[in-house]
Amino acid sequence: MAPTLAPNTPMETQAPALTLKSGTSWADAWRRCLAVAPEAFRDDRVLNLWGSAWRADGRTLPATSPVDGSPIAGPPRLDEATARQAVRASLDQHRAWRHLPLDERRARVAATLDALTEHRELLALLLVWEIGKPWRLAQADVDRAIDGVRWYVDGIDPMLAGRVPLDGPVSNIASWNYPMSVLVHAVLVQALAGNAVIAKTPTDGGVACLTLACALAAREGIPVTLVSGSGRELSKALVRAPEIGCVSFVGGRDTGAAVATAVADLGKRHILEQEGLNTWGIWNHTDWDALTAIVPKLFDYGKQRCTAYPRFVVQRQLFDEFLAAYLPAVRTLRVGHPLAVEKPDDPYPELDFGPVINAAKAKELHDQVTEAVERGAVPLHRGRQPDARFLPGQDTSAYVQPVTLLNPPPSSPLHHAEPFGPVDTIVLVDTEAELLAAMNASNGALVATLSTDDPATFERLAPQIRAFKVGHGTPRSRGDRDELFGGFGASWRGAFVGGELLVRAVTLGPAGERLPGNFPDYHLMP
Repeated sequence: MAPTLAPNTPMETQAPALTLKSGTSWADAWRRCLAVAPEAFRDDRVLNLWGSAWRADGRTLPATSPVDGSPIAGPPRLDEATARQAVRASLDQHRAWRHLPLDERRARVAATLDALTEHRELLALLLVWEIGKPWRLAQADVDRAIDGVRWYVDGIDPMLAGRVPLDGPVSNIASWNYPMSVLVHAVLVQALAGNAVIAKTPTDGGVACLTLACALAAREGIPVTLVSGSGRELSKALVRAPEIGCVSFVGGRDTGAAVATAVADLGKRHILEQEGLNTWGIWNHTDWDALTAIVPKLFDYGKQRCTAYPRFVVQRQLFDEFLAAYLPAVRTLRVGHPLAVEKPDDPYPELDFGPVINAAKAKELHDQVTEAVERGAVPLHRGRQPDARFLPGQDTSAYVQPVTLLNPPPSSPLHHAEPFGPVDTIVLVDTEAELLAAMNASNGALVATLSTDDPATFERLAPQIRAFKVGHGTPRSRGDRDELFGGFGASWRGAFVGGELLVRAVTLGPAGERLPGNFPDYHLMP
């Protein structure tokens, strides 16, 4: 019999329990890796690649997926002595590769791109499990790497005119958030320019994705070395070794400062991209519909991007209008398990972000928000866990719902540093001088934006904002193809990159050449 309802009592509807999309489990992804690149994967681990051979060396550490806390492949960490052997072997590869004709290098890199394209969905699925990217963003990371390197393959000739490869291989140490579009992209362009390349897998995630990508490159004869290990233990080999021709680093300021000191002492070529507090200023602004449309996009991947905007600096007189535009937008954010669907064959869910990189980072963000509120910050918005999309009973310890705080206290890390998570802070100002001071709080940033109706006001204030790229009412990004990239102040050290500057940074030009960049003894804009 149908249930009897009291008069005027609505029947409650319960959302159907979610399930994992068919064919997307970690076990499914691992089986595919074993089939595609058996030389690089074992049943229980990935291998290191050095001396043109895959090796089962290094102590493999346990690892878990941020998506649901389940076990995944961990990095096989080498010791310093083995890393030194790998660097010496890379120098031997470099001495042979640098003399290979450009047409041959181009053909091998192009063949690698074809292989990456063939396996783009598997690479993206590995990114979902290893670093928690929603499917749309994981695919975008893979596609940006492929499309970006193809641009160099097609246009490399004039970029190399009058230039030769470095004297030693390029050592790449990068953060976990963009394994393909930052790390693999850089490695393949560096190789195209005539260098052997070394990549260290990020400690926090991406080892399987990078292993598969490097396996596909190594098959085409690209002189790539892939090693895992503690940054502190391997720094003598990967940063200080005399064989290294250039150090390319993407990461935080503390680690970056140590690398910067080492390369400066050695006079070594370097590219050090470091974090900064990217800010969005609001001054004499009225186009609130445009802001409402942009806010959800700023939360892509939970703001775990070097070009994320975690700070709004708002003219006090406009604060009510800003909130009326901002709050409805932030309430639309979609958070959850990146592979959870209602029916196994449903399309991938459309999400703005999934987990942060691990449970420890989630706890750090929760603690910082709690402490900031206890010391006077005003919570303006907090997302609700029940609104997220999760599998029944799954581990959610790495998930952080979006939070917005007004006026974090100066004692809080949220006041002066990039949170690297879905936490927005708002600072109110009354004068243009206060606006600029608040937008320059971190002594340099990669990007910034100023929303103001008056073009003359933007042209006057933008040069005083210490960011490499400043947008007028629109977000700026790292960029692709011919778009240059760098940073001001403590957010960048060494050569700038992007477009032809990336090639110039990893090749030698005329005697006495001064590369555009931020160096200890000079700062030169392109």
